[in-house]
Amino acid sequence: MAMPSPPQQSLPSRSARTRERILKVSLALFNHQGETNVTTGHIADELNISPGNLYYHFRNKDEIIHHLFAEFEQVMELAPNQVSDAASAMEDMWLYLHLMFERIWAYRFLYRNLDDLLSRDSKLKSHFNIIIGHKREAMIALCHALLAAKAMKATDDEIRALAENVLVVATYWLNFEHLHARPKNKLEAEPDPEKHLSRGVYQVMALVSPFLMGDAKEHLQHLMENYVE
Repeated sequence: MAMPSPPQQSLPSRSARTRERILKVSLALFNHQGETNVTTGHIADELNISPGNLYYHFRNKDEIIHHLFAEFEQVMELAPNQVSDAASAMEDMWLYLHLMFERIWAYRFLYRNLDDLLSRDSKLKSHFNIIIGHKREAMIALCHALLAAKAMKATDDEIRALAENVLVVATYWLNFEHLHARPKNKLEAEPDPEKHLSRGVYQVMALVSPFLMGDAKEHLQHLMENYVE
């Protein structure tokens, strides 16, 4: 008996492809030049389309930002794995933080202009607070995994404070890095994102380190020594 043919996937329409191009180019421009320095005219010029064509797909720049934020919200929905031993918990925390910083870097324009963006749009502020809440819960869960593995010593209040401090670093790390690692001139290339990521993760794990015990503390020290040059 012949196997049925797999369903054919329809190609995206020309309109859908144009929308994707607009979002992709907008994200690149926002990240490189800063959202406040980019207009819909700049985006249309970069795409070599008319402003009217762009407005057919997106009414204004705020609508583009909303779509990009929705993408960001989706990719930030990552959660750490369930672990039981100290070494696995440390590795998982390290990986989770790296992935989180990686996604923040991919949509870094949101963070570099965060206060202004959220003050302008209450919907974005509400959704960003949801993301923050999920990250807080994930960090608390990772700490509890370390507690269960007898690799951490901390009270519930200390864990909540630690999770909050991690979020502060993660939220404002790129701005801090941008202040003291800014390119010397406009022609200079943007700093290596891997260095941004590694230093950010390193600083977060330095917050965790004082609460660790025994093999977990030694394992973290080994990770930190080999992660940052």
